[in-house]
Formats: sequence, structure tokens, C-alpha cells
Amino acid sequence: MSLEVEEGEFFGLLGPNGAGKTTLINVIAGLARADSGAARVMGADVRTDYRRARRMLGVVPQELVFDPFFTVRETLRLQSGYYGLRRNDAWIDEVMHHLDLTGKAGANMRSLSGGMKRRVLVAQALVHKPPVIVLDEPTAGVDVELRQGLWRFVRRMNREGHSIVLTTHYLEEAEAHCARIAMLKDGRIVALDSTRNLLGSFSGLELRMHLDRDALPAGLPGRLLEAEGTQFRLRLANYAELEEALARLRQAGVAIREMEVQPPDLEEVFLRLTGRGS
Repeated sequence: MSLEVEEGEFFGLLGPNGAGKTTLINVIAGLARADSGAARVMGADVRTDYRRARRMLGVVPQELVFDPFFTVRETLRLQSGYYGLRRNDAWIDEVMHHLDLTGKAGANMRSLSGGMKRRVLVAQALVHKPPVIVLDEPTAGVDVELRQGLWRFVRRMNREGHSIVLTTHYLEEAEAHCARIAMLKDGRIVALDSTRNLLGSFSGLELRMHLDRDALPAGLPGRLLEAEGTQFRLRLANYAELEEALARLRQAGVAIREMEVQPPDLEEVFLRLTGRGS
């Protein structure tokens, strides 16, 4: 694969389990060594200029990795020390405030819930103010309130010039935050474009209907995706087909009890590009 994330970009890295997202992140972070090719962070090669590359990078891993012998504040001070930062408490306090960790600053890491531990992982990735932040499933197992607060803080850092690389299984998060997305399958890029273009490349509509009967009239346009009792789901090519479908239903005397029309979303694009859609 070959891709470049622009400085200050909010970039999404999507793909099914086993597609290679975490492996790619491990290569960038220096935790795995690529057999060939090169990876650079802000121009610093992760192999030949690894000190500068790692200083430029903050990674929030999927796994809950923590040292059980330190408090939250001690953990963040220790992390700062890895980058040669002393007297970093003002920034540590700000990060803890935005991640709602202030009340847990003196708590031992092993006493925290899973969601709280994940907040600390995010804080650890940010203590040295890296220009590039990689978030590998940052909101997995996190409650809704924290998720919203985390995204507010991450968007703020992005506005201040930090480049954000996100992997997530919550496709609505990628759709909401990422300006550009790469979709991976079996270690290869199957799509790389702006979120808007990816959504626009899959024209069509999905029509969901609850009717007064359990059968559709003959000759209805579109493709039937699902039928369950009096509820139906169809894929239509455009709004002209939607008009035709509604006209056919009226002609057949079919009453619509409920109806919902949806344009393609990122989940549909993802499923179709990775070969999992209908």
C-alpha cells in the first residue's frame, strides 16, 4: 500500500478485522518492521531517524496497556519523561481536564474502570503534544458521554494543526470527523478518496416501507433487499425510480403505513467495497 496523510488532516483508516490497519500503525510506530518500503512521520524515517519519528507521534492503542503500580498523574509524568519533558504538569492538568480525569489523578491505575483506563491511554498519547496523533479504535468500550468529550478535544487539537489518523468500527464516527478515508482489505487499499466523493460514488437510495399487506405489486422498480411480513427494504437507482415506485403502489391500491428514504452512508460504501454488501 502507498498513501500520504497531509499535515493537519483528519484521516480515516477503515477496514474489516484482519485488513492490516493495526499492522500499518505498528510499522509507523516502530513496533513492527516492514519487509520492504518506507514509512515516515513528518519527514522522519521510522527506521533510520526513529528518535525524531517517535517524538512526532502519539499513538492510542487498541489494547488496554497500563502499569499497575502508578497513579494517573504519575503515569502521565512518567510518559512525559520518556520524551525528556520536565515540569509538564500544566499540560497534564489540561489534558486530564478535557478527558474528565481530574478526579482520578491520584487513583491507582489498576483501580480504574476499562473506560477510565482508555482515557489515560489517550492522555498518554498527548502528553508530549505530538504533531501526529494515531487513534486505533479510541472509543471501543467507552460510554457516550466520554466519547463526545473525547471527540471535542480531538477536533480542537486538529483545528490547532495536529494531524489525526483514526481507525474505528463506528463508521458514523469516520463519516462525521474524517475529511479523507482509505479503506483496506487484505492488506491493500481498495479505496482512497474524500469522504464526500466516496459517498457520492455510490448513487442510489434505500427505501424502507411498512405496507398494509405482505406482498409487493408486480413491476415495482428497484431491487428487493429484504422482506419481513409487511415490511420491505428496496434499493433504488435514483429519485425517478422512487417516484415510479410510489406511483405503482398507489395504482395497486397499496397503503403505506410508514416510509423512510435514505441515501448511501459510509457503512454501505464500506460493505460494498470490501465485498460484504448485498
